[in-house]
Amino acid sequence: MTGQGIPALVLAAGGGRRLGGRPKALLPYRGRPLLEHALGVVRAAGCGPVVAVLGAARAQVRAAAETGDCVLVDNPAWESGMGSSLRAGLAALPADATGVLVMLVDTPGVTPQAVARLLAEHRAGGELVAAAYGGRRGHPVLIGARFFAEAARGAQGDAGARALLSAHAADLRLVECGDIAVPDDLDTPADLVRWTG
Repeated sequence: MTGQGIPALVLAAGGGRRLGGRPKALLPYRGRPLLEHALGVVRAAGCGPVVAVLGAARAQVRAAAETGDCVLVDNPAWESGMGSSLRAGLAALPADATGVLVMLVDTPGVTPQAVARLLAEHRAGGELVAAAYGGRRGHPVLIGARFFAEAARGAQGDAGARALLSAHAADLRLVECGDIAVPDDLDTPADLVRWTG
């Protein structure tokens, strides 16, 4: 698997409001912080460089998570929603990036194989690519460079890239990943029990 230099952007700023204020990046998963798992997934798929946007408890995240050569970006406006984190992450990408794989920290069921499918679709010419599960759009998504500015403008509140993907539905390529990944995010105490035991 190779991302051929496609950066990954891991959005990991959430404060876990529905989890009693436990920052999502620090949730335990297989004995380590959830952020480490997400970074491992995109690295295993061949993405590079890797950028992670931190927000809630960012000092603790920096201290607790082994992030290696990952570029860590602080988003002081993280409470305003995912949109501000997407904007901060896009601004931190290398100037020559042809696209970016956007990964949410709270989707532990996304696998390197799923990420690799999106990267392959990008190499085949896809400028807007999203994983699909049973034909329904999910995460992660891959955004081509020509859409970066529009993605940043549309990233408001908790919307992230939703406005961009809706506006360019005709350009969006869905890549079925339901056979190799699980799209569920980790939002509630019940989710946490299900994923971490």
